[in-house]
Amino acid sequence: MGCWRILYLRGVAVNEYDGRFESDIDLMAYLEDEKGDKTSFEFFLEDADLDLLDENFGEDIGIEDEEEDHDLGEIASSDTVGLYLKEMARVPLLTTEEEVQLAMRQEAGELAADQLVEAPEHERRAEWQFLIQDGLNARDHLIKANTRLVVSIAKKYMSRGVPFLDLIQEGNLGLMKAVEKFDYHRGYRFSTYATWWIRQTITRAIADQGRTIRVPVHMTDRIRQLYRAGCKPSVEEIAEVMECEPRKVQWMLKVSWRPLSLEHPVGKDDDSELGSFIENDREPNPSDSAFSKLLKEKIEELLNTLTPREARILRLRFGLQNGHCYTLEEVGQKFGLTRERIRQIEGRALRRLRHPRRSRKLRDYLD
Repeated sequence: MGCWRILYLRGVAVNEYDGRFESDIDLMAYLEDEKGDKTSFEFFLEDADLDLLDENFGEDIGIEDEEEDHDLGEIASSDTVGLYLKEMARVPLLTTEEEVQLAMRQEAGELAADQLVEAPEHERRAEWQFLIQDGLNARDHLIKANTRLVVSIAKKYMSRGVPFLDLIQEGNLGLMKAVEKFDYHRGYRFSTYATWWIRQTITRAIADQGRTIRVPVHMTDRIRQLYRAGCKPSVEEIAEVMECEPRKVQWMLKVSWRPLSLEHPVGKDDDSELGSFIENDREPNPSDSAFSKLLKEKIEELLNTLTPREARILRLRFGLQNGHCYTLEEVGQKFGLTRERIRQIEGRALRRLRHPRRSRKLRDYLD
């Protein structure tokens, strides 16, 4: 239970839903409407800090020693990926006994390296050097024999914003970390243990590299926790659950959106762009622009029938000059007149504009 408690307090979110793995928050929208009751240890462990959990791994759950079937089919790969798959297929899969033997040789090499550092001139130096090299060879063999496991896992994370070869590369880093920390004394299969490290490095890579605008990994975890807090809660309710300020919740909601290029191809033949189907509501349409331009010209024409002082006062009072509507006091200061005098001039100018001979020129724009 200690391991479960660590996971819960860290706020690790479910990272697999109905068989589909998510390293980021792509599927968080439907998590609001669907119930996820999965409590499998493995789902939570994907995004946990494995360094904290090594001591408990394999103790609270039963791990079956099964030969994993790494299906590498249906991978739309380039020639580079094909060559990589062909090369790694030359190394046969390992049995449980072979995994243990390789791990023992690696452990012996590490012990020999420690002894050689402590006593570099010892008479057993040649023997230790042999054990060190043999341990390195065993380590390389253990890595190469499990590279197809990396490809099998990376395949589930394709089309997440990171190239397939990069996913394999990140998974290989996790595999090497698993080889370094694997303890064969526990009795579980290496492939079972390595799976968690491979998934962690891949999901971290997607969180780091999969977005146009990078969201820090720790914030990605917090965003997962945010969506896990409940079904469509208010910002204040989410903030209370997450124990943070509402403005930070609003910021997390905003950065969780994934940007999409307006040049993204759409259609059956990718012959159109997304931007062609999105209305630009920030700019007026051509008809509105033409209407505004004609109205402005007509108003200027009418203002020119007034005296220069009357026209300027109306432009200042109604924001026709720079968009700012000045008060009577401000206009009076510009002309060196009292606010009452400005009000009188303004009223007289408006009465002149209301004359039928002038007002009918604007009647069409008022309908």
